[in-house]
Amino acid sequence: MPVWKLATAALIALLLSGCARDDPQAALVAAAKALQENIENKDTAALLAQIHPEFRANQALDREWVRRTATLMFLRHRNVQVLALGSDSWLDPSYADKGHSEAQVALTGAEGLLPQSAGHYHVRLEWWLEDGDWLLARMAWE
Repeated sequence: MPVWKLATAALIALLLSGCARDDPQAALVAAAKALQENIENKDTAALLAQIHPEFRANQALDREWVRRTATLMFLRHRNVQVLALGSDSWLDPSYADKGHSEAQVALTGAEGLLPQSAGHYHVRLEWWLEDGDWLLARMAWE
C-alpha cells in the first residue's frame, strides 16, 4: 500500500480541528488536527500514540502497517503535506465513545518546494474514545 494513503487519512483527521477535552466534538476535531500535524512533522512516535491497538485499515491492515508506512514515507520525503480539500467530523449518535471523520485529501511528498509525488483520496476515519483520548481505530480510503 502506498504511503500516501496513510497520509491522506491523516490529513482528513487534521482538518477537523478543535481543542477542548470537555467538549467531545472539539476534542475529536483536535485529534484529527493533531494527526495531520504528526504526519507533516514526520513524528512517528506521536502518530502511533494516536493509533488504537486494534486499528484496522481497509479491513486488513494493522497498526504495524501504519508504523512501517509512516517510516518509509518520512524517510523518502523531506517534506510531507496533507491538504484537506473538504472534511467533516461528527460524533456517533448511537455510541458516545465513537466519532467519525470524512474528507477529500491530497497528500504530497517532496525533497524541495515542488512535490515529487501526490495522491488524492476520499478518506473515512472512525475514532474510539479511550481514557479521554480519541484514537484512530478504523480507516478506509478510495
